[in-house]
Amino acid sequence: MTEIVQRGLYLDEFEVGATYLHRPGRTATEADNVLFSSLTMNSQALHLDAAFSATQPFGQRLMNSMWTLATMVGASVTQLTQGTLVAQLGLSDISFPHPLFAGDTLYTATEIVAVRASASRPGQGIVTMRHTGRNQDGEVVALATRVALMWAAPVESAS
Repeated sequence: MTEIVQRGLYLDEFEVGATYLHRPGRTATEADNVLFSSLTMNSQALHLDAAFSATQPFGQRLMNSMWTLATMVGASVTQLTQGTLVAQLGLSDISFPHPLFAGDTLYTATEIVAVRASASRPGQGIVTMRHTGRNQDGEVVALATRVALMWAAPVESAS
């Protein structure tokens, strides 16, 4: 019987220019927004106060942008980094060009921007990824560049 373990990609399996579509999407809920905002001590009325938010430019509560970022990165884990990540090194170029609302569905795509072996950590390397989150209408709601330290594929011993 063959056993197959689900995992992310090893350094050697990443290809610059490849784009991964992470499915299924994740429909944002009011509960997600309130719980995430409360857990992270973010008392911003734009996330928690429907009456106040109704008087603001978007006319309704906005999903907490950190929920959007975390969910976008999280959507990529099983396909790209599960069990093959050494450490996340950084996030940059983060933007939220369009709001995400409760009831919207977040779809994430990841483009591989750069891949290189580590000069100081044998068997490991650095992968730069560009995450793009879109709502169900295809509008870009979040962008982020992520740099991760990844394992290279294990070398089989010839014993």
